[in-house]
Amino acid sequence: MFRSNTCGELRLADAGKTVTLAGWVQRVRKMGGMTFIDLRDRYGITQVMFTDEHNAELAEAAGRLGREYVIQVEGKVAERASKNPNLPTGDIEIIADSMRVLNPSEVPPFTIEDESDGGDDIRMRYRYLDLRRNPVRRNLELRHRMTMEVRRYLDSKGFLEIETPMLVGSTPEGARDFVVPSRMNPSQFYALPQSPQTLKQLLMVSGMDRYFQIVKCFRDEDLRADRQPEFTQIDCEMSFVEQDDIINLFEGMAKHLFKEIRGIEINEPFIRMPWADAMKYYGSDKPDLRFGMRFVELMDVLKGHGFSVFDNAEYIGGICAKGAAHYTRKQLDQLTEFVKRPQIGAKGMVYARVEPDGTVKSSVDKFYSQDVLKALAAKMEAEPGDLILILSGDDAMRTRKQLCELRLEMGRQLGLRDKNKFACLWVVDFPMFEWSDEEQRLMAMHHPFTHPKDEDIPMLDTDPAAVRADAYDMVINGVEVGGGSIRIHDSELQAKMFEILGFTPEKAQEQFGFLMNAFKFGAPPHGGLAYGLDRWVSLFAGLDSIRDCIAFPKNNSGRDVMLDAPAALDQKQLDELNLEIVLPEAKA
Repeated sequence: MFRSNTCGELRLADAGKTVTLAGWVQRVRKMGGMTFIDLRDRYGITQVMFTDEHNAELAEAAGRLGREYVIQVEGKVAERASKNPNLPTGDIEIIADSMRVLNPSEVPPFTIEDESDGGDDIRMRYRYLDLRRNPVRRNLELRHRMTMEVRRYLDSKGFLEIETPMLVGSTPEGARDFVVPSRMNPSQFYALPQSPQTLKQLLMVSGMDRYFQIVKCFRDEDLRADRQPEFTQIDCEMSFVEQDDIINLFEGMAKHLFKEIRGIEINEPFIRMPWADAMKYYGSDKPDLRFGMRFVELMDVLKGHGFSVFDNAEYIGGICAKGAAHYTRKQLDQLTEFVKRPQIGAKGMVYARVEPDGTVKSSVDKFYSQDVLKALAAKMEAEPGDLILILSGDDAMRTRKQLCELRLEMGRQLGLRDKNKFACLWVVDFPMFEWSDEEQRLMAMHHPFTHPKDEDIPMLDTDPAAVRADAYDMVINGVEVGGGSIRIHDSELQAKMFEILGFTPEKAQEQFGFLMNAFKFGAPPHGGLAYGLDRWVSLFAGLDSIRDCIAFPKNNSGRDVMLDAPAALDQKQLDELNLEIVLPEAKA
């Protein structure tokens, strides 16, 4: 037996026992005739002491050990003379009687400690070493606990865990597919699933009633902090349900996770906010409600006073930053430069401070009387010491999105985006469609299988852009952690949906005939939801990126630098797959 105990379990009550430990050498310290080894495994660290008095040869061998050597030690548990209150095992140490080197180690390229000296690139290249560090290991343990709680909760609600295929057909809607050539079917390709959407709907047609799966999904899209080319969904579907049934059940699951994983009891219902209100008051379909600064439209107060920027604007909106009137001119200039960044795109920013005596000082004082500025402060519900920030533009939606970025930045600067505080809500009543400038047509905002609100179905023929969907997203701290919808279960309505999206009947049959045909055989009303497991874990772990809660993530270019993937295939493999590589022409 390599070990009788782990490096994290021994306590003072074990003093006098002879034990065997195995693990990695965290550090070696020599103090006169004594050598101390911090021995680490997944469970913790235990100090091992070697003395010249006890066994000089053994102590000399211990002193030659390097970091990350894998060793086995046998010895007796003793009370430490100098205790370490920061370690669970800090009251004891092992007096070594014997030691065996199981495997030496080269000097690692970065320190295997909580605060490592390795940058992102080198840690990703040696990810198997990075995973030895406590913060990363704890993230994976958190992920494990969450998946176990998800399974426990859904099992208690009558859900069956059912696997769906990883090799499916390509679909034209949504993100780009990752495709897989078929050797046995020359010139034909599978796709890796962006989600099991149509398959879980078929499970409802088959009578499975309640399905879930913790499933890998794949999307070939540009990456950012909360995206990876492969990610994990908690994918769920239910039959004979309406929107409230799904929202209530999965709100219950969220509350279960908060209680079991974070020890937070949430008793009140989550807010339900219509999509139109989220965009009007926060400029985002995933508003962060940990703090206020709700948008206030200011057209009636600020138009018509000779300030051409506002007089010519189609939208003027402001936020009130409580207690921020202390901002200096330099800080305000920096905020102006922030909103003028290309990725935000505002042309400028106007500010107004409410002074201790109630007067208002603004960057556009010469255009506005004190009465108008006080009316501005009243409309913003601003008090002495508050700071009002205003943006305007010729497109209301675009300007609100710019104001959203400003609001989030102010929340960050004022310390209002506390990672240990959670604000949960449902965004509901999404538009059914959105216009694509690239495609020059309406696209499904969620996916083509989303059911329109019953009262809006007549508008599919007259004004499809105004139709609302039976769709809902769960948002926590400004992050969309999951979303879903009631699905279409009628083949004629589904055909109508494809027609609006620009499919010919032949194309719709080619791509989705299997689903529309299945609806003809008694499909039940059904709906579902998918949570992003990676986002949930990163939220609970307080991470800014999902990468550190995934064992082997890709970098921002979609590459696995450890495995050096993606990589070219050799000619033999290409020939077997009937593939020929045509390189793009070099740009002049």
